[in-house]
Amino acid sequence: MKAVIQRAADASVTVNGSETGAIGHGLVVLLGVTHEDAEQDADYLVNKLVHLRIFDDENGKMNRSLKDVSGEVLSISQFTLYADTRKGRRPSYLHAARPDHANELYQYFNQLIVRHDIHVKTGEFGEMMKVQLTNSGPVTIILDTDDK
Repeated sequence: MKAVIQRAADASVTVNGSETGAIGHGLVVLLGVTHEDAEQDADYLVNKLVHLRIFDDENGKMNRSLKDVSGEVLSISQFTLYADTRKGRRPSYLHAARPDHANELYQYFNQLIVRHDIHVKTGEFGEMMKVQLTNSGPVTIILDTDDK
């Protein structure tokens, strides 16, 4: 499981011209799932995500977590995080999980974040989405359960 997280001043997602989610201060999470991923991967990733100290404290140092700053999450499913671009010019997505498995883990991931008392907004799984954000910092971090 991979997550690209971006610290955001604000963010929103639109599907078919309608806004499906918007947040203020928090994180935008692009989440990719592969075939081998399971609930324990989501458990690990959410624990890391909500406690990662990437928000500024009163001294301007990144010492505060999402929980510490009462931040929100805009969660977006992103199968293209598992693109394989080693051959040719067209990416292969063979490493991305099948939609049913990916959606199940994506929903589980979002529920875990909510259990930490963090507000979560989402796009719509499998749909073409337009995501807008104001990246604060900018701060962008990649988390990968293969690295644990």
